[in-house]
Amino acid sequence: MNSSKDSQKHYPNIDENTYSRILELSKVGDAYTEQKEFVKAIESYHQAFDLIPEPFEVYIASTWLLTAIGESYLFMGDYEKARHALQEAMYCPDAIGNPYIHLKLGQAQLELRNFERAQEELARAYIIEGKAIFENEDLKYYEYLKTFLREVE
Repeated sequence: MNSSKDSQKHYPNIDENTYSRILELSKVGDAYTEQKEFVKAIESYHQAFDLIPEPFEVYIASTWLLTAIGESYLFMGDYEKARHALQEAMYCPDAIGNPYIHLKLGQAQLELRNFERAQEELARAYIIEGKAIFENEDLKYYEYLKTFLREVE
């Protein structure tokens, strides 16, 4: 999230030592995710998240950590916890309008059979990013999108 657009925004700073530790724990979580050790990944992400000062909703780090937590829960099949983490991420900077977060929240909602919410989130992801956002995802999410959104191929 280091685009020039983001650098123009002003978010509260986390002290350098704490932020370094957050990044370190996040990288550990990412490594566990790549190894498909999702419980350990979630533990690392939570440890990093716990270092974020209150109110957590004002820090950009909360956005990506809650997204990582939610995605890990999705991989584990714990859709309720995934939904919760991803909904919490939506209160954080730059989450609303982020197609990836909308996609992941839509997936959790669909798995929980919250069809109306799933449609809203999946449609947002598609409208913002197009078909490409679905390319590395289970085909069922794109197929579901096609059942209710006429503009989809």
